[in-house]
Formats: sequence, C-alpha cells, structure tokens
Amino acid sequence: MKVAVLTMFNGLSTTYSLVNIVAEHLRMLLDAGIETSLLVSQDCPDDEKYGIFTDERLELVKVTNRLNGQLIHWRDYAKPDGKVHATFYEEAEVIASDLVTKLSDVDFCIMHDIHYQGWHLIHNVAIRKAQEKLPNLKFIAVTHSAPVNRPPNPQWPFSARYSPMPKTTYVYPTQSGIPALAKQYNVPEGKCAVINNSLDLIAGMSDEVKSIQKQFDLLSPDILIVYPGRLTSGKRFEKVAALAGAIRKKTEQTVKVIFCDFPAMDIKPDEYKNTIRETGYAHGLAESSLAFTSDLGYPTGFPRNSVLEIFTLSNLFICPSYSESFGLTVLEAASRGNFIILNQAVPALEELGKRLSSYFMRWDARNFGFDTKETYHSSEQAYLEEHALKVINLMRENPVLHAKTVTRQRFSPQWVWHHQLEPLFER
Repeated sequence: MKVAVLTMFNGLSTTYSLVNIVAEHLRMLLDAGIETSLLVSQDCPDDEKYGIFTDERLELVKVTNRLNGQLIHWRDYAKPDGKVHATFYEEAEVIASDLVTKLSDVDFCIMHDIHYQGWHLIHNVAIRKAQEKLPNLKFIAVTHSAPVNRPPNPQWPFSARYSPMPKTTYVYPTQSGIPALAKQYNVPEGKCAVINNSLDLIAGMSDEVKSIQKQFDLLSPDILIVYPGRLTSGKRFEKVAALAGAIRKKTEQTVKVIFCDFPAMDIKPDEYKNTIRETGYAHGLAESSLAFTSDLGYPTGFPRNSVLEIFTLSNLFICPSYSESFGLTVLEAASRGNFIILNQAVPALEELGKRLSSYFMRWDARNFGFDTKETYHSSEQAYLEEHALKVINLMRENPVLHAKTVTRQRFSPQWVWHHQLEPLFER
C-alpha cells in the first residue's frame, strides 16, 4: 500500500499548527512501514525541511503552481457564491493533470483542509477532476477548523466546499464536530470519522529515553512506576515490584515498572535482579512489565536528566527504601506530577512526605540508632493488596493525575494510529 498526504504547503514553519499535525501523521505512516509521499506546492522551499520531513523514507513531491510559466496566485473563495477569476479553470486543469501523474501509483490520499479552506478551492476542484482519471484511488479528507454552515443551494465551483467526493471519508479531530462536518459536506455521519490530534511526548525527549521507549513501552500502561537508584538491597527494589504486582492483581490495571539502576559493590546484580523479578511476578506483575535500564543499554547508569524526563511520563513513585538521609529522588518524582508512596518508618522520608502530602506505607527501616522490623496482619501480601486498592482509588480521584495519564495513553501517536487512522485504510 502507498499513501500520499496532500497538503499544498508553501512552507514548513512549525508556527503553522497544521504542519505539526501533518508531521505526526507522516511519522505514524512511516513507522508503520507504509510507503508514503508528501505533496506540497512547488514553491515550498527545500531549506525549510527538518525532522520527519528529512526522513529518507519519505518521498517529497512538489505539485505545480504555474500556468504558462506564470505563478498561480491562490485566492480566498471563502464565501459560498460569487465569481472566480478568469484563469481559475485553466489553473485547475493544469494542477489536476499534475496530480494525476503524482498520484497514479497511490492507493490512499489523505487531504488536509483541501476541501475546507477557501484559498484551496482551486485545489479542491483540481483533485475532483484528477479523481475522474484515478478510479481506484480512495481519499481521506481531513478538516481542521470548525465546519461552516452549508448554504441552501451552492453552485459550482463554490459547491465543492459543501459537496462530497466519491470514495472519500470525511474526518474531524473530535467526535463533537462530526454532525456539523456531515452537514457541511452533505454526507451521512457514517461516512465520517474522528482522528484526534496527537501529542508525541517522546519526540522532544533525549535519545536515551527514545532508546528505552523502543525497547519498553512507556506510554500505554495505566500505572507507570519509575524507580531510580543504586542496585543494592537497601533500596528495596523488590518491594516496589511486589506492590506493583499487588496493584495489577487487585485492580486489573495495566502496570509497568522501570528501574533506572546503577551498579553497587555489595551485591551480585544478576542475582538481585532475578530476586526482584521473581518477587514482582509472584505478587501478580506480568513478566513483560518489568525492566532495568542496565539491561536496555545503560549498564553503568541512566542519565539523571533522562530519569527526570521519564518521571514526566510516570504517575506513581514508590520509595520503600531501608534508609535515606533526605530523598532527593522523591522531590524529583513529585515535581513531575507523580503520586508518591513513601516508607513512613524512615524518618527522612516521613518528614519530607508530610511536607508533600505523600501516601505512607511501612516497610523495615533504619532509624537513628536502631532498626525497625514490620509485622503484617494477616500477611504482607494482604497488606500490599489492601493499600493497592486505596492507592488506585486515590489516583482515580485525582484530576491532575487522571489528565496526565489519559494524555500519555489516549492521545499518543501510537494510540491514534492503531485506533483511528489505520482503520480508515480498511474501509
């Protein structure tokens, strides 16, 4: 399958929001292994290309903007009636002829605002003419602005902004706009679809985070736990894994844990990692849901700035540490909007946690001059599961955490691709 994205861009400035949306769609298509071309105006400068527009997998195709060697000046025909300029139809024929050539080997053409914008009326007419010679080509017409009211009796060529084109699905960014969209183009709502604008949180992050994301999905889980620390038993990594497993078992939430670990001298890392994994699995964590950055390409430690970036994706931080003098990582997690669970038996964590309104649990700890040991009734498993339910209920009731999690999950490019854009190629 080959897909063409028709934009007629005259430039690729990121200040034009549509450029950013198109860039996201291109990335989705290319990451899915789909042969993709981007059709722009022949006047779109090459030196403005950046990011995905420079990807060698993308074919950049320029559509003519000349009639008899003279520049075609676009005019805004936003009104539903009037007169077109004298060379309008000649220009449309020239553009249509070029579009036939440029789309001859394409299966789907995604148009952005071509049917909506008044200054694209000439391209609207041209693509309709081109379609007559491309009977197997299917179209997805995306409208990015609020639909306009359909006039009572629109006349050609102005009616092109209010009339459906064969083999075309009409798309809007939200479901609330679908009834108005269907009215504008005079199509049943069943001929329309939604493609939300996506937010690629990973794109602006470091190469280290991008590398982790390629190996371990950070976007889809309901609960994402990040725990940075030296790989030593005093940090109680296995307690994090145990509580994560209890959350999954009792709440049926999808849970993932990533340990941003760095080496310690007091323990064999492979043996301790196995203990952590086995503890998590025994308490209910899925085997594919736990990872160490030391196993994902960073054996000597994951960069601190990249840890802070992952904290912007996570929503739960658990610190069952046996001993802390302060707990800087707690501040880092809190500053990035995580629900914080701390070991109340550690004085420094209790002091800091009270200032942060954290949630407290109790694990064994070192106090000033003595050690403490916790006894659980009826068992530690029951204790973990009891708190798992409380924590998830509190997180559900927190609107900020909810918004952060939904944004990461539901509006990621991966979700939008799999649930909204890709299915349109099966219609």
